[in-house]
Amino acid sequence: MIIDSNGAGATSPRPPGPPIHERPAASASGWPVLGLAAAAAVAGVALVAVGATASAKALVVPGTVLLLAAVSLGSGLTAVAPGDSRVVQLFGRYAGTIRTEGLRWVNPAAKRRRVSTKIRNHETTAAKVNDADGNPIEIAAVVVWQVEDTAKAVFGVDDFTEFVAVQAETAIRQVASGYPYDDHSGSRLSLRGGAGEISVRLAAEIALRVAPAGVKIIESRFTRVSYAPEIAHAMLRRQQAGAVVAARQMIVDGAVGMVESALARLDADGLVELDPERKAAMVSNMLVVLCSDHPTQPVVNTGTLYH
Repeated sequence: MIIDSNGAGATSPRPPGPPIHERPAASASGWPVLGLAAAAAVAGVALVAVGATASAKALVVPGTVLLLAAVSLGSGLTAVAPGDSRVVQLFGRYAGTIRTEGLRWVNPAAKRRRVSTKIRNHETTAAKVNDADGNPIEIAAVVVWQVEDTAKAVFGVDDFTEFVAVQAETAIRQVASGYPYDDHSGSRLSLRGGAGEISVRLAAEIALRVAPAGVKIIESRFTRVSYAPEIAHAMLRRQQAGAVVAARQMIVDGAVGMVESALARLDADGLVELDPERKAAMVSNMLVVLCSDHPTQPVVNTGTLYH
């Protein structure tokens, strides 16, 4: 049992029976065998043809044997392309894996299964889950993976491609439910603000789950994180309200700083002396001008400072 950072347990499933690990299969270069099979086929055809047209009927039997030997040798040939492998199974038992590129030859009685070792992408469908605050969200991710152990991929699970898809969606649901979509206090890691760090944890969670299939997770990234349609409008209004409050806070902070600077400048230059009541009125007027959403109307003072 492995416990993640949120305290949730995740257990890697284990296949029944003894563990199977990839090992090299006994194989040889296929080119000499190909030449030998071609020579046997030509000789067999020639003997059968001679035996069928001449009185030497006994040549048909060795010719037939040579043709069967050529077919048997040729059936053991297998071509391995770059990024591919062949899992060899002999009489029901795992006999090894061929990763060497080119034309190879194995026991003709062996069953060979092609397993691609290229890097693959899997993009999950948008899943609807509840985040840590209980808000319904829609989330999707892309998982970059590669078969690392071909024996586990073939014998450890029924279909390793489907296995990766199901386990990736399961891991995404579990990880997404452990974090809030957004955290306005800034004290918690959120899906919206900490997607990079959470993606690393998601990759580790998926890697743990697909280990029985011999799959290596290279990277995982969120491709979609959004509120569910039924609450998207309300959450948008909440985000807009938060942005307005933050903007107002910045404006007020700036206005207070400007008022403090103006009063300090007047006191330092000695241009005018203001009693506390006049200072309060001046501060009030300046804050109204600086914090107002609309341009204020200019007022011309035609009297004295106090009348």
